[in-house]
Amino acid sequence: MNSLVRTVTGPLPVSAVQGPVLPHEHLALDLTRPTDRAAFLGARHAAAVARELADLRERFGLALVIELTCRGMGRDLVALARISRASGVPVVAGTGWYHERFHPAEVGSACVQELADILVEEITGGLGGDGVLPGVIGEVGSHGRAPSGPEVRTLTAAARAAVTTGLSLATHAQLGVGGPAQLEVLTSAGLAPYRISVGHQDLLDDPVVHRELAAAGAYVAFDTIGKEHYQSDATRLRSLLALLEAGYADRALLSCDISRHSYLAGAGGQGYGHLFRSFLPRLRAAGADEELIDLLTRRNPLRFLTGGDGGRHGAAEPGTAARPAGQPVAVPDPGTGAASGSRGAPVTEVTTGAGAASDPWAASRPAPGTGSAGQGGRC
Repeated sequence: MNSLVRTVTGPLPVSAVQGPVLPHEHLALDLTRPTDRAAFLGARHAAAVARELADLRERFGLALVIELTCRGMGRDLVALARISRASGVPVVAGTGWYHERFHPAEVGSACVQELADILVEEITGGLGGDGVLPGVIGEVGSHGRAPSGPEVRTLTAAARAAVTTGLSLATHAQLGVGGPAQLEVLTSAGLAPYRISVGHQDLLDDPVVHRELAAAGAYVAFDTIGKEHYQSDATRLRSLLALLEAGYADRALLSCDISRHSYLAGAGGQGYGHLFRSFLPRLRAAGADEELIDLLTRRNPLRFLTGGDGGRHGAAEPGTAARPAGQPVAVPDPGTGAASGSRGAPVTEVTTGAGAASDPWAASRPAPGTGSAGQGGRC
């Protein structure tokens, strides 16, 4: 379990993250295409984004944003660093490939190992010329019930890179569909399910699928909260409560996935704060206490990000159901190692030799010229 979080402005001790985390957001991206010119957050929106985050830091204690704009999505590291500094909110950058429609030319006919090497190079050597190190792989995508051929390659490559480097991985399941197939591809490549967040599951009104993903050990991301034109928050709340009642409170992640400028609060949209201003009050009204809220908004995303499994290895343990009336699952606090129970190991410092305290991923770095799995880029 990593004791440091990689942010765009440098390493951050996990123990410093004492407020809520938004685990699936976009602060700068470009998904425009001829049929959609509005899927864009550019330089002219950066100040508004920073103001929103600063307000959430002041009002709700927002402590971290996991920014999942990856290769082919218009990732802008300079903008992320500028927004982070202006808002005072640390930001984690991602890498990987979105779903096939947005694959850049580099995916082409490249084999899985060549693609994995690209990601490992970014993770260990830094992004662009700025030396920013990705802190997560994602959002790696697919569309449909089963990934396409190119998506199988990019998902498998992402999983290999995650295994090699120790980063966790977040997916994009188009409209919530295809999560089980994604999980199968990723785990078949050797990635542990507790290091996987299956995305956009709040768009899928299917509690059975949610339970199956959680029972396998993966995180179930309710990460488009507030996008009422896709799914009502009432349905999202019902689905989340069903997952909590089934005993999987420690597998749920909550975020808003702000992905175009019209969603910004300053533009009349729901904004990054919709989770705190609207959805969490409704969850509290349904019976959730502050311990459960902290689990869902801080401990879970930190545990996902840092690779801790909270003592869960697959199916739910007996007696761990977290009732909305205030009986949350006892899982360790990623920042302190303490728990509201004793399940799971405490956080420990990563020791991988000289310099490990400042670079816990050092042991995962391949020797120069060896590729992501010692294969020299061979397929």
